[in-house]
Amino acid sequence: MIDIGHFISNIPSFLEKEGSSLPWEITTNIKSIIEEMIPSLGGDFKIENGIAIHKSAILEHGITIKGPAIIMDKCHICANAYLREGVFLDSSVKIGPSSEIKSSMIFSGSAIAHLNYIGNSLIGRNVNFEGGSIAANHYNERVEKKIRVIFKDQVIDTGTEKFGALVGDGSKIGANGVLSPGTILEKGSIVKRLELIEQLKEP
Repeated sequence: MIDIGHFISNIPSFLEKEGSSLPWEITTNIKSIIEEMIPSLGGDFKIENGIAIHKSAILEHGITIKGPAIIMDKCHICANAYLREGVFLDSSVKIGPSSEIKSSMIFSGSAIAHLNYIGNSLIGRNVNFEGGSIAANHYNERVEKKIRVIFKDQVIDTGTEKFGALVGDGSKIGANGVLSPGTILEKGSIVKRLELIEQLKEP
C-alpha cells in the first residue's frame, strides 16, 4: 500500500475521498476526478469547456489547454505551454515556457521550468524541476510495457502502461534529469543534473 500522504503533505479533500487509490489509479482516472471537482469551485473561477481558471492566475500567450483542467489561484503559466488530458495545478504553481503537462497533478508552490515534460504523475509541494527535466510515463523501448514500481523493497505491478512518477514534497530535479516510468521519490529527494533515475531494470 502506497500512502500518498507520506509523500505529499496536506492532501486535498478531493483526493482523500479517493480513499485507498494508488498513484497510478489517480492518474489513470484523472479526467473524471477533475470533472467531479469543477462544479464545487467558487465564483473566483472562469469555467468554460471543462477548463476552470482562477481569476488570479497568469496565463501568457500561446498556451494550449485541453480539458478537463483546473488552474488554481496565483498560478503562472508561461508562453507556449501545453496542458492536456486532465491537469490539476494547485495554488502558486509555475509552468515554464514550452513545457508539456499531461494527466498530472502538481501541488502548491512547485515550479516546472522551461522545456519540461511531466506525464501521468503526482508532483508534491514545493518541488522544482529545472529546465529540460522529464517525468517519463511510457516504456517505448521495452517489449513488455507494463509499468512496475518498487516501494519498501516490494515490486508492485501497476497494471498500466502509462504512469510517470510520484514525487515527494520539496524534491529537486536537476536540469535534463530523467525520471523513468514508475519512479517513486521520497520527500526532499535530489536528482542531479543529467541523472537518469531507473529504479527497476528491464525484466
